[in-house]
Amino acid sequence: MFSSPFPEENDNAHAGSITLTDDKGRSLECYIEHSLEVDEQEYVLLLPVDSPVEIFSWEGDGEEEEAVLVEDDTIIEQIFATAQAVLSEQNLVLKNTAYALTVAGDLPPVEESELFTLEIEDEGEDLDPEQLQLLASFYDEDQEYAIYTPLDPLLFFARIAKTGEPELLSPEEFRKVQPLLEEHLFNEVE
Repeated sequence: MFSSPFPEENDNAHAGSITLTDDKGRSLECYIEHSLEVDEQEYVLLLPVDSPVEIFSWEGDGEEEEAVLVEDDTIIEQIFATAQAVLSEQNLVLKNTAYALTVAGDLPPVEESELFTLEIEDEGEDLDPEQLQLLASFYDEDQEYAIYTPLDPLLFFARIAKTGEPELLSPEEFRKVQPLLEEHLFNEVE
C-alpha cells in the first residue's frame, strides 16, 4: 500500500478497471487512475473500487489508551462476522479483499467529531499524519474495536507483466521508479 504524492485533480473518467490478486487468492477490484509507459514497461496507478477500511483495537486504560492496527489474519477472521454485522446497520458490506479490507456502499458524510488522526513512523522517517473517519465500533470478547476509513485515497502502483496481469511494486521498487513516474505523470498533467 502506498500513499500518493500526486494531486487528486484527475477529473478524467476512470480509464478502466483491473483486478489485483494476493498470494492467498483474494482479489481487489481497482480503477486504473493513470497508465504510463517508462522504458518499455507499463505502470498503472490503481484506486480500489470499494472504500478501504482499517480495524483498530483499543489497548490500555484511560489516558494511556492507544489504537493498535489489527493486522493479524487470525484476529480479523475471529471478529469479521461481528464487524460485518455492525457495518451492515449502515448499509455497508465488509469484504476481506486482497491487500486491504474494504466496504461497499455509500460512506456516511464526514463529521469532525468522528475523525481520528494517526501519527505514522516508517523506519525512523516521520510521515504525514493520516486522518481516518470512524464508521463503527464494537466489542468482541471484552475487547473494543473500531472500524475507520482513511480520508486520503489508498493507491497502489503496479507494473503490467508480460502476461497482462498487474504486479504490485514492492516499496523498494517503488522508491526506484518513483522519480520517473512523477516526472511522467506531471508531464501528462501540464
